[in-house]
Order: sequence, then C-alpha cells, then structure tokens
Amino acid sequence: MVPESENSGFDGIIRDASKRHGWSQAELAENSGLSRPTIARIEAGNDVTTATVAKVAQVLGLKLELKRTGAQAAASEESVDGDGL
Repeated sequence: MVPESENSGFDGIIRDASKRHGWSQAELAENSGLSRPTIARIEAGNDVTTATVAKVAQVLGLKLELKRTGAQAAASEESVDGDGL
C-alpha cells in the first residue's frame, strides 16, 4: 500500500476512489463522459480543467472544496473585522 503522503494529491485521490469502485481508466472515462487519455492525464498529475475535475469527482462520489491555506488564510482572517459585513 502507498503511504498517504505519496497518494494525497488529486491524482492519487482519483486513483484510490476509482480502485474502490473497481473501475479501470476506461470505465471511469465512460462513467464520467470523458476520454480514457483524459483520465490517464489526471492520474499522471497533469493539469486539467475545473470542469473535468468536477465530472470525475461527481461520478466517484467525491466532494470538492476550495480552501485558503497558509499565508492566504492568515491574511484573509486578519482582514475580516466584521465592519461592513
């Protein structure tokens, strides 16, 4: 089994979820309405569009969330003071 730290990127999450469904790349492609080469690009960690990510996540039952991290989160939290909200 691959350690979580090596499989925590989007590509690893997609591979793991696909395996849990028992799907090959071709089956994931068919179920998501994408091509098999697109699924291969995702699993290789290549850039894909947000729409592609959404299709794959939906068919695999994954939830997409946007979060601020690191300095962005700290700066955002510091600038929100409640005035004008």
